[in-house]
Amino acid sequence: MQGNPRVYKALRDELATVLAELWRIRDGANVDSELLDTIRMIAAIMGGMKED
Repeated sequence: MQGNPRVYKALRDELATVLAELWRIRDGANVDSELLDTIRMIAAIMGGMKED
């Protein structure tokens, strides 16, 4: 399956916003391990997304 470039860019930008927010709260107190796992997963996905 090949996605539309506009959809890809919109998804990338939205995930970058979410990831930035998750990293911001990562250093806060009482952040559970499940949230940290989610942050790691999103970081891996973002790292794997490359424009052609």
